[in-house]
Amino acid sequence: MSQQSKDRTAACTLVSTARQPSIQPQESAFGGVAMQLEALQGVLPAGHFTLEWMMSNLGRQSSGLIILVLALLAATPGVSVPAGVLLLVVAIQMVAGRARPQLPSWIAARPLPSRSLSAILQRAVPVLKLVERIVRRRAPILTKVAAERVVGVIIVLLTIRLLTNPLPFSNVLPALLIALISLAHLEEDGLLLSIALVISVMMLSADTVLLWKMAHQFAART
Repeated sequence: MSQQSKDRTAACTLVSTARQPSIQPQESAFGGVAMQLEALQGVLPAGHFTLEWMMSNLGRQSSGLIILVLALLAATPGVSVPAGVLLLVVAIQMVAGRARPQLPSWIAARPLPSRSLSAILQRAVPVLKLVERIVRRRAPILTKVAAERVVGVIIVLLTIRLLTNPLPFSNVLPALLIALISLAHLEEDGLLLSIALVISVMMLSADTVLLWKMAHQFAART
C-alpha cells in the first residue's frame, strides 16, 4: 500500500472517530426525580388536581413517584389521612407486583387540593436537589424486582402505622421513611434503601413491643 493510501486511511479513521458521539456521564435518576417534581409543580392546576392527572404527567416512573408525593403529603397535617389511604392502595399494588398503579376511577378522578401539593413541592424540591449530591447508584441489585415486594410490604406496614397511631405528629416519621425508601428505590441506591428499611423495621418492632406490653398490662388488670 502506498504512503498516500495509508495517509488517506488514517484520515478517514480520524474523521470516523470524531463523528462518534462521546459517552457522557449519566445524570442521576434522583436528579431526574427532583426535576420531574419541579416540572409537575409548574403545571399544577389551580384549585384541585387528580391522581389520574398526576400519573399521566409523571410518566413511566409514576408508581415510585406517586408513593414519594403521597408520602410527602401524608407528613402534612390536614391531608395525612386521605394521602395515607391512597398510599396504602398504591403500596398494596406494589406488593402484588404491578409496575404501574391501577386505581378505581372514583379514586383516580377524586379532586385533591392543589395548594397542599404545591406547598409540599415548594419545600421538597430544593431539599431533593441537595440530597441528590449524596444519593447515587449503589448496590442496585437490592432494588431490583426481587426486592420490590419486600419494599412494598414495609411501606404497607409503615402506612398502617401512620394511619392508626393517634398521637400528634406521629404521622411524620413513617411518612418521611416512606419518602426515603421511595427515593432510594428510584435512584437504585441499595445502600440507602437498606439503611431506611432497617430503621423502619426497628421502629415497627418497637411499636409491636409497646403494643404487646400495653395489651399484657390491660389483660393483667382484667
